[in-house]
Amino acid sequence: MINQVILVGRLTRDPELKFTSDGKAVASVTLAVNRQFRNASGEFDTDFVNCILWRKTAENTAQYCKKGSILGVIGRIQTRQYENQDKKRIYVTEVVAETVQFLSKKTAQTPESEVSQFEPVPQ
Repeated sequence: MINQVILVGRLTRDPELKFTSDGKAVASVTLAVNRQFRNASGEFDTDFVNCILWRKTAENTAQYCKKGSILGVIGRIQTRQYENQDKKRIYVTEVVAETVQFLSKKTAQTPESEVSQFEPVPQ
């Protein structure tokens, strides 16, 4: 079986960095990814893909990227479910990032020592 996703897109918002109860960093981001074909109106549709980043990858992305930054993500699709406050079952599909590459040009505020690719330790 193969479960691998490769995405290149822009962040729709700043990364949201949190920490688990045991101190592991986790960030959630949403990538806006344009489709490669035009719709009936002649425009390109955009998909908004939720991604989860772990550990140092999460920390570095939150530190160096912001809304509008271009990221390359290699990861896997994950589905999960939970019950909300109304006892309704909610299903979520997201990409768990294994590799993140920063593709935006460096700005004056970005340190020269920035590394452009981060690979997390396997979970």
